[in-house]
Amino acid sequence: MNGFKKFLLQGDLIKLAVAFIMGAAFASVVTATVDVIMDLIGKVGGTPDFSNYEPGGVSLGAWLTAVISFVIMAAVVYFMIVKPYTHAKERFFPEPEPGETEIDILKQIRDRLSAVR
Repeated sequence: MNGFKKFLLQGDLIKLAVAFIMGAAFASVVTATVDVIMDLIGKVGGTPDFSNYEPGGVSLGAWLTAVISFVIMAAVVYFMIVKPYTHAKERFFPEPEPGETEIDILKQIRDRLSAVR
């Protein structure tokens, strides 16, 4: 039972469970946002549902609707999540100025050793 208890209470497993729950909640927010955008598009130019579109007898409508939804979903995630997160990260956690690397230090040691000889 100790091994099972360690497995259940591992930090990685808990983090994974929290990430899964947050991901599911986040997916519902993104889906709702996409639905709002699709409704706005529908108000401007009619409902963007191409389910009955069948050029040449091939039903491409459902695929076309899915592609449009995917593009809108990608735009929502990028412009409402990725861009603000990146901006906030750069603002509040700037990259430190690059200092001397290990290679630079080793080169200095090499140069000093060769100067002693």
